[in-house]
Amino acid sequence: METTLSSKGQIVIPRQIRQNHGWHPGVSFTIIEKDDSLILQPVNTKKTTKLEDVIGCVGYHGKKKSLAQMDAGILEEAKQQAASWLR
Repeated sequence: METTLSSKGQIVIPRQIRQNHGWHPGVSFTIIEKDDSLILQPVNTKKTTKLEDVIGCVGYHGKKKSLAQMDAGILEEAKQQAASWLR
C-alpha cells in the first residue's frame, strides 16, 4: 500500500491497516528510525492492574475459608447438582 506525505508532514495510514490493528483517532505512536525505514509503534497507554489492587472489590463479607474448606464446598455443591440431574 502506498501513501503520500502531505505539505504539513502528515501521512494517512490506510483504513485496512488501522482496522487490523484496532487503531482509532487519538492513538499515540512512537516513531523509531531504523536505517532507511520508520517504524510506528503505538504507545501503550493501558495501565496494568495488580490483583492486590482489586481483590477487595469482590464483595465477600463472610468468614475467611481455607482452600480445603473451599474445595469441600465446591465438591458438595457438585454432588448436589449431580444428584438433581439423576432424579
